[in-house]
Amino acid sequence: MESDNYKTIKSFSEGTYKEKGSRFLASAFPVVNQDDIKPIIDRLHKEYHDARHHCYAYMIGKDRIVWRTNDDGEPSGTAGRPILGQINSFGLTNILIVVSRYFGGTLLGVSGLINAYKTAAAEAIRNAEIVERTLYEYYDIDFPYMSMNDVMKILKEEDAGQSGQSFELDCSIIINVRVSARERLIRRLSRVEGLKYRYRETK
Repeated sequence: MESDNYKTIKSFSEGTYKEKGSRFLASAFPVVNQDDIKPIIDRLHKEYHDARHHCYAYMIGKDRIVWRTNDDGEPSGTAGRPILGQINSFGLTNILIVVSRYFGGTLLGVSGLINAYKTAAAEAIRNAEIVERTLYEYYDIDFPYMSMNDVMKILKEEDAGQSGQSFELDCSIIINVRVSARERLIRRLSRVEGLKYRYRETK
């Protein structure tokens, strides 16, 4: 059965790490899509304008296939990848972690940088509340009043959520269903006389 659960963080959290005078401040955010990313990074650039680097990684989507890392001037592979590694270690998605570095004057070397960014990111995750979310899909359904009993029976049996009901000669309901139960529900509704459904892009 298709899974509709994923793990993410409930709200913003922070973590810090210090090494040889450098300070690494990790900021972790729950995000929904890639459009959320740039405004957050831009805000952190302004808030921590005196930081030398703002390195980040994010993971988006239940299937965890949309991701990106950015070293923001640090040696390649020493910042973004270690941050992403912690996201993967905790099995999270829909998360952005930005680590802002205040340089302390002493070079840390490749291994030192990797450890610093990894540790700061891990601290931010440990300070967050990890939650399990469920993916739902939304549909508009329209049907004649005479089919009301059949429709309501199916929605109850399939535990589908309802909103925006209009019950007249022509009835309409906005329904939501877990992704894992979507095909079965749509198949049953499709057999109802006169019923039409369409996928709803937003809630």
